[in-house]
Amino acid sequence: MRIPPIPHRWSVTTRQAIAIQQRLAERVRERPPREELHLVAGVDAAFSRDGNSCIAGVVLWDSLEHEVIERHVAVRRLTFPYVPGLLSFREAPAVIGALRKLRVRPDALICDGHGRAHPRRCGLACHLGVLSGLSTVGCAKSRLVGEYREPRAERGASSRLMHEGQIVGHVLRTRTGVKPVFVSVGHEIDLAAAVNLVLHCATRFRLPEPTRLADRLVAEFKRHRS
Repeated sequence: MRIPPIPHRWSVTTRQAIAIQQRLAERVRERPPREELHLVAGVDAAFSRDGNSCIAGVVLWDSLEHEVIERHVAVRRLTFPYVPGLLSFREAPAVIGALRKLRVRPDALICDGHGRAHPRRCGLACHLGVLSGLSTVGCAKSRLVGEYREPRAERGASSRLMHEGQIVGHVLRTRTGVKPVFVSVGHEIDLAAAVNLVLHCATRFRLPEPTRLADRLVAEFKRHRS
């Protein structure tokens, strides 16, 4: 998959990283997708045991046939420290490396992380979405910012995630009686479509199948690498 040259460096200061996020946040487009989102790529990342590298996996999943089309892993050496709210500067280089290995361009991308539900409205999903141009969704297992009411217990129930007077995402129950996930817009999609995509892809488990499989792929690679 072709991704344009990255318009910024990854090895930057914290202040520079925040400024980059603020610029990228202005480029995020929230609108209904222009096509059906059947081929969905899920990405996940983890860190090597020595803490020096990021391992990212991508799984391209056919949401109609429920079949895996491609899977790839990429490893990149870390050049940015751990700073809350700036995780994309640690994970995105490896994720982009994995995405570039795809032979088929996805219709959409789901990230194990946040999009607009971020202090500067530019989490990992926004960062990757703007750089790749893909319809991108953030689907996180825990909250980064905002307040919400617990959604009802049944599958498909959701509630608004509010931050500083804005709706930044939805808290979505993907399985009855199971903890919800936190869905937000990354790029080239609106919140209603983002919620529908996550729910459509969460066929058997709490997490959408593409990111769940990406998580397993990274864990398997990390286990065999050690």
